[in-house]
Amino acid sequence: MIAHPGDPSLRLIEVADLDAPSPPPEVLAHGDALRAVVDWAETYLCRPHPGLGRNGPVCPYAQGSLSRGRFYLAVPETGPRAAGTTGTAKTAGIPETVEDVVAAVEPYRAWFTALAPLNGPEAVFTTILLLLPGLGDRLALVDGAQDALKNAFVEEGLMIGEFHDGPPDKPGLWNPLLRPLAGPVPLLAIRHMVATDLPFLWGDPAHRRAYLTRFDGRVPAHLREIVMETIMEGVE
Repeated sequence: MIAHPGDPSLRLIEVADLDAPSPPPEVLAHGDALRAVVDWAETYLCRPHPGLGRNGPVCPYAQGSLSRGRFYLAVPETGPRAAGTTGTAKTAGIPETVEDVVAAVEPYRAWFTALAPLNGPEAVFTTILLLLPGLGDRLALVDGAQDALKNAFVEEGLMIGEFHDGPPDKPGLWNPLLRPLAGPVPLLAIRHMVATDLPFLWGDPAHRRAYLTRFDGRVPAHLREIVMETIMEGVE
């Protein structure tokens, strides 16, 4: 378990905490959801998928993150009580609006950059998964929060992705019929931007600028066709 140096209410759960002799309170309260996400990472993210349309695991960095102990989880406080408004005991801690989710996730953005500085050797393998159990059918809050947060994250060279069992209606890059963001528990995942994120960013001018700034204008050879298509569209 890692506590934020300036705010001890923010804590990150390490995978090893799930089997600790004296588990942290967060594990006792949300153990089933936490274990489901770790199992999903090991059996889905870290392995090839027949519908992916390419070789290799679903996420090229998940196994490295797990192996290096850089796979962090948290169940952030959300909902009316966490946001400082009035809420009943029944609804406290469960988000009711996109703003509830955004407010709960924002503190982890700055913490991530301190926890995994870009020039650090483990930066690309570090991820924080923010679980939002108990949402029921309000999965649109996850999608809405991801959309609301993405600009600020991308501007800092970070990515934030949404996962849930809806699943999010975003097709795979190599197979448009696949919905690769399916997960067992609603969550938002934070990580550093990598060069292969270009297809997720190129359609938005601000995101495109952030990407090119981050990688000094360099684009992987197998993705340069995306750049050329955009240039040709501008000429037409």
